[in-house]
Amino acid sequence: MSSIFKIIKLSKPQHKWILLACVLITLQALLQQATPLSLKFVVDELSMQISNGNGDYDRLVFLFGLILLINIGGIILSSVSQRLGDYIAARLGSNLTEIYYRKIFTLPQNHFDSEISGKMVNQLNRGIISIREFIGAASNFITPALLQAIFGVAILCYFDWSIGLLALAVFPVYIAISSYSTRKWGQIQAEKNVHEDATRGRISEVISNITLVKTYNTQMREWNFVSNEYKTINKLSDRQSIQYHILNFIRQFGLEIAFVIILFVIFRNTFLGLLTLGEMVLIIQLLNQLRWPLFGMSFILEQVQHAEADSKAFFEVLELSGSEVFQTKKLKNLVSQPDITFENVSFEYEDGSPVLKDLSVKLDKKETVALVGHSGAGKTTLINLILKLYEPTSGEMLLSGKKYSKVDHSWVRAHMALVFQDNELFSSTIRENVAYGLPDATDKQIIQALKQANAYEFVQKFKEGLDAQIGERGVKLSGGQKQRIQIARAILHNKPILILDEATSSLDSKSERLVQDALEKLFKNKLVIIIAHRFSTIQNVDRIIVLDHGTIADSGRPHDLAKRKGLYSELLQYQIEGNKKLLSEYDLH
Repeated sequence: MSSIFKIIKLSKPQHKWILLACVLITLQALLQQATPLSLKFVVDELSMQISNGNGDYDRLVFLFGLILLINIGGIILSSVSQRLGDYIAARLGSNLTEIYYRKIFTLPQNHFDSEISGKMVNQLNRGIISIREFIGAASNFITPALLQAIFGVAILCYFDWSIGLLALAVFPVYIAISSYSTRKWGQIQAEKNVHEDATRGRISEVISNITLVKTYNTQMREWNFVSNEYKTINKLSDRQSIQYHILNFIRQFGLEIAFVIILFVIFRNTFLGLLTLGEMVLIIQLLNQLRWPLFGMSFILEQVQHAEADSKAFFEVLELSGSEVFQTKKLKNLVSQPDITFENVSFEYEDGSPVLKDLSVKLDKKETVALVGHSGAGKTTLINLILKLYEPTSGEMLLSGKKYSKVDHSWVRAHMALVFQDNELFSSTIRENVAYGLPDATDKQIIQALKQANAYEFVQKFKEGLDAQIGERGVKLSGGQKQRIQIARAILHNKPILILDEATSSLDSKSERLVQDALEKLFKNKLVIIIAHRFSTIQNVDRIIVLDHGTIADSGRPHDLAKRKGLYSELLQYQIEGNKKLLSEYDLH
């Protein structure tokens, strides 16, 4: 029941509406008992008229008018309370989505490094749906059923305590069987959720990498993976269904026997004169009304179990430790010309694998610094530390003298614009992607940034221009076009720190030269950090830092490092030899 209490706690903004719904439901439950009571008096009048002719016709008409009003009132209350229940469930779904989404923004980067986005979205959807269904069922069904059971048994006991106790005795047995059934159901449901998350996550990945899947003809392999997962899910569903229906048969069989026994007692007591015909009709009606909450007990417990099982992963995410603050206010006191300092910084993954070791270096303002080294040397990790996406395992980082550990993540990132090697684009328009993070940017500013990035020429060729839709992750653009859109975004932001991760890797030679010219103008009065594998793109930087196995192997100006024996000159020599071989093949010298 832990998740149910969490749901109730999270529904605090809706508590006043839930309270109102409870009042309406209580009135509705009372009216449901009023109809059989009124019919009792109708039957009594008929009995008196049949037996001795003393029935009151006017009272009979009044009672039927009262029954009509009670039924109309019940319908009105039912409609209003159900509408209110739907209102509460919808608002709760919205609130929970906002809470979950807000939490996502505060989670550390390593959480996303180890999770599949499709799986996370599936957990969110399943959690929200189960919680909304539970709240809707609680307001529209669970509470009315419980109140009707309480009021019905109380009235039965008032008229005949033996019948009331017999009816009451059915509940604990029925609830015990239902509880066992739903507990078993929930255990299997938890297993199914694991397989469903894996399936949805894989489908999401396949859609994102559909070109790769088609290129390597792995459609059948991917289809088989999903098919096999669903075979497992179906086996679990069959087991779940068989258990449920066996226990449901036992439950229904026992209930029918119990009701036949109670009916026999009712007719026996009426035959012996212990009950009037009116009381007999009343008790039979109340007994029939009790079938609904009894049958509903299994539904109630199923809804509880649904909410428990399907919201488990949802609440697990909410309970994760957030390492960032959800920024809502405009950041102030930014540094106009920042520098970054590493003091004995080390970083390792959660499994203990070391990446960076005892790193000490200062990146000065207005300096262009290139990071080079073998793949896996720690270049990207270093950038992630600078962006405060990762936290150092030990040591301290400073931005213009302010410790990273003491300042907000958003404040650090407000100084930085970046262009990643991977295309970080949304499935929206060119305008929205270039101006992302700058909603007040004008078309004139956007166009100027596109021109500087050598991108406006191809943008003009789109019929919609800046409003052209580029598809998911820019699928409608070429690799070079996607890269130039990102560069235009960085140019538009004009931050004092610029980070480039192979920013020109997808450009042809001509475009690369034009973009390099634009970037060199952008580099002025900025701290620029470049990850580069092609050394032709960093020949004019102020300093190169050579990383090797998580440590600084060397640093200096490009010309000095090229002449000095070490890792940089070795890597440079490989590229030179490669270029010479290419020129030789085409007789170009």
